[in-house]
Amino acid sequence: MKKNLPIEVDLEIMSGAPLFRGTRVPVHWLFEYLEDNASRDEFLECFPTVRREDAVAVLEHSKRGLLEEIQASKSLLIPDSFCR
Repeated sequence: MKKNLPIEVDLEIMSGAPLFRGTRVPVHWLFEYLEDNASRDEFLECFPTVRREDAVAVLEHSKRGLLEEIQASKSLLIPDSFCR
């Protein structure tokens, strides 16, 4: 895990689930809220200990990781001759 992410893991807190730093809010709850069509603001209202910039940092990191993974798979699937 990158050191600049606002996530911490402590096996003695919430069974070692990745949490937003300084809280007891599991990071996966943010994704579950979004999957249930809640907005980021609704998530932040429900969990006021999570800072807006921390939620944004986690989402941005996830987006970058997904896009990098897609780009890597595209380069494996598409021959160079098709990329002009």
